[in-house]
Amino acid sequence: MPQPKHARESMTVMTEMVLPNDTNTLNNLMGGRLLHFMDIAAAIAAQKHSNRIVVTASVDNVSFAEPIRLGNIVTMKAQVTRAFSSSMEVFIEVWAEDIPAGIRVSTNSAFYTFVAVDQSGRPIEVPAIIAETDAEKERYESALRRRQLRLVLAGRMNPQDATELREFLKVE
Repeated sequence: MPQPKHARESMTVMTEMVLPNDTNTLNNLMGGRLLHFMDIAAAIAAQKHSNRIVVTASVDNVSFAEPIRLGNIVTMKAQVTRAFSSSMEVFIEVWAEDIPAGIRVSTNSAFYTFVAVDQSGRPIEVPAIIAETDAEKERYESALRRRQLRLVLAGRMNPQDATELREFLKVE
């Protein structure tokens, strides 16, 4: 079994500038382009944690709270929140910054799930996470509920077996 690693070791910060080719007809960053940026940043965090090739397994709800405009700087911060046997949940936060105007706003956040794979593409065991800060501990604790919800929604888990989720929702 791999040695546990601190959540902070997976921290990844990625920055991009929104260029004309990234925008829609309103000069806002296209949603698919943002998801592409987010997937890369989250994958790097998962690779740093697992020291393995990783593949995207799922992306939780991503809402577009604020438009990201042409010329803005987009900063993404990703970190593994919890590791299961071969999968890892990664939390990612996104900010847009208009440097000349001195404005920085939070635009998005999401949870991505990655699976570490070996050279043949088969899932492989990953290290456990050591959560240190209050935020890391809260995300670590709630990760099992999010995982169970993902599995139930994907039809890979019977809702009756989602014990953590049922307890949280106070379902009998």
